[in-house]
Amino acid sequence: MADAPSDASLPVEEDVEKQPSKKVEDGPKAPMTKATAEDYKLLEKMNQVTIQKYGDMRTITSNIATSMQNLNDKFKSLQPYLDQIDQVEESVANLEQAAYRLDAYSKRLELKFKQLEKR
Repeated sequence: MADAPSDASLPVEEDVEKQPSKKVEDGPKAPMTKATAEDYKLLEKMNQVTIQKYGDMRTITSNIATSMQNLNDKFKSLQPYLDQIDQVEESVANLEQAAYRLDAYSKRLELKFKQLEKR
Protein backbone atom coordinates (compact mmCIF):
# COMPACT_ATOMS: atom_id res chain seq x y z
CA MET A 1 0.00 0.00 0.00
CA ALA A 2 1.41 3.40 -0.95
CA ASP A 3 1.89 5.96 1.71
CA ALA A 4 -0.97 8.48 1.68
CA PRO A 5 0.13 12.07 1.97
CA SER A 6 -0.42 13.45 5.39
CA ASP A 7 -2.99 16.16 5.92
CA ALA A 8 -0.24 18.52 7.03
CA SER A 9 1.40 18.46 3.56
CA LEU A 10 -1.85 19.44 1.75
CA PRO A 11 -2.57 23.17 1.52
CA VAL A 12 -5.56 24.24 3.52
CA GLU A 13 -8.29 25.82 1.38
CA GLU A 14 -8.33 28.98 3.44
CA ASP A 15 -4.59 29.43 2.97
CA VAL A 16 -4.92 28.96 -0.82
CA GLU A 17 -7.73 31.50 -0.97
CA LYS A 18 -5.80 34.04 1.11
CA GLN A 19 -2.58 33.82 -0.91
CA PRO A 20 -3.69 36.06 -3.81
CA SER A 21 -5.24 38.63 -1.49
CA LYS A 22 -2.10 38.61 0.69
CA LYS A 23 -0.03 39.41 -2.42
CA VAL A 24 -2.40 42.26 -3.28
CA GLU A 25 -2.12 43.58 0.27
CA ASP A 26 1.64 43.37 0.16
CA GLY A 27 1.80 45.11 -3.21
CA PRO A 28 1.29 48.69 -1.99
CA LYS A 29 3.64 48.07 0.95
CA ALA A 30 6.42 46.90 -1.34
CA PRO A 31 8.92 49.60 -2.23
CA MET A 32 8.04 51.32 -5.47
CA THR A 33 10.77 51.07 -8.01
CA LYS A 34 11.48 53.70 -10.61
CA ALA A 35 10.14 51.38 -13.34
CA THR A 36 6.90 50.78 -11.41
CA ALA A 37 6.38 54.50 -10.88
CA GLU A 38 6.97 55.12 -14.60
CA ASP A 39 4.50 52.34 -15.44
CA TYR A 40 1.87 53.97 -13.24
CA LYS A 41 2.53 57.36 -14.83
CA LEU A 42 2.24 55.79 -18.27
CA LEU A 43 -1.03 54.10 -17.31
CA GLU A 44 -2.36 57.38 -15.94
CA LYS A 45 -1.40 59.20 -19.13
CA MET A 46 -3.02 56.45 -21.23
CA ASN A 47 -6.20 56.72 -19.18
CA GLN A 48 -6.29 60.50 -19.64
CA VAL A 49 -5.79 60.16 -23.39
CA THR A 50 -8.51 57.49 -23.53
CA ILE A 51 -10.91 59.72 -21.57
CA GLN A 52 -10.19 62.56 -24.00
CA LYS A 53 -10.69 60.32 -27.03
CA TYR A 54 -14.01 59.02 -25.69
CA GLY A 55 -15.08 62.60 -25.01
CA ASP A 56 -14.19 63.54 -28.59
CA MET A 57 -16.08 60.52 -29.92
CA ARG A 58 -19.11 61.46 -27.80
CA THR A 59 -19.05 64.98 -29.27
CA ILE A 60 -18.69 63.65 -32.82
CA THR A 61 -21.48 61.15 -32.28
CA SER A 62 -23.73 63.87 -30.91
CA ASN A 63 -22.97 66.08 -33.93
CA ILE A 64 -23.69 63.20 -36.31
CA ALA A 65 -27.00 62.48 -34.56
CA THR A 66 -28.00 66.14 -34.83
CA SER A 67 -27.04 66.26 -38.51
CA MET A 68 -28.98 63.08 -39.22
CA GLN A 69 -32.05 64.50 -37.50
CA ASN A 70 -31.75 67.68 -39.58
CA LEU A 71 -31.45 65.63 -42.78
CA ASN A 72 -34.47 63.52 -41.82
CA ASP A 73 -36.49 66.69 -41.17
CA LYS A 74 -35.47 68.12 -44.55
CA PHE A 75 -36.36 64.86 -46.28
CA LYS A 76 -39.79 64.86 -44.62
CA SER A 77 -40.38 68.45 -45.76
CA LEU A 78 -39.38 67.47 -49.33
CA GLN A 79 -41.53 64.32 -49.38
CA PRO A 80 -44.65 66.01 -50.85
CA TYR A 81 -42.55 67.40 -53.72
CA LEU A 82 -40.96 64.00 -54.29
CA ASP A 83 -44.44 62.47 -54.45
CA GLN A 84 -45.45 65.10 -57.01
CA ILE A 85 -42.35 64.31 -59.07
CA ASP A 86 -43.33 60.63 -59.04
CA GLN A 87 -46.84 61.54 -60.22
CA VAL A 88 -45.48 63.77 -63.00
CA GLU A 89 -43.11 61.01 -64.06
CA GLU A 90 -46.00 58.55 -64.24
CA SER A 91 -48.06 61.05 -66.23
CA VAL A 92 -45.17 61.66 -68.64
CA ALA A 93 -44.80 57.90 -69.17
CA ASN A 94 -48.53 57.62 -69.91
CA LEU A 95 -48.36 60.61 -72.25
CA GLU A 96 -45.36 59.11 -74.02
CA GLN A 97 -47.28 55.86 -74.59
CA ALA A 98 -50.23 57.85 -75.92
CA ALA A 99 -47.90 59.76 -78.26
CA TYR A 100 -46.47 56.48 -79.62
CA ARG A 101 -49.98 55.13 -80.20
CA LEU A 102 -51.03 58.38 -81.87
CA ASP A 103 -47.93 58.30 -84.07
CA ALA A 104 -48.64 54.72 -85.11
CA TYR A 105 -52.30 55.62 -85.83
CA SER A 106 -51.31 58.68 -87.89
CA LYS A 107 -48.89 56.54 -89.94
CA ARG A 108 -51.67 54.02 -90.64
CA LEU A 109 -54.00 56.86 -91.66
CA GLU A 110 -51.33 58.29 -93.94
CA LEU A 111 -50.90 54.88 -95.62
CA LYS A 112 -54.67 54.55 -96.10
CA PHE A 113 -54.86 58.08 -97.50
CA LYS A 114 -52.05 57.35 -99.97
CA GLN A 115 -53.79 54.12 -100.99
CA LEU A 116 -57.05 56.00 -101.51
CA GLU A 117 -55.28 58.69 -103.56
CA LYS A 118 -53.82 56.08 -105.90
CA ARG A 119 -57.28 54.78 -106.83
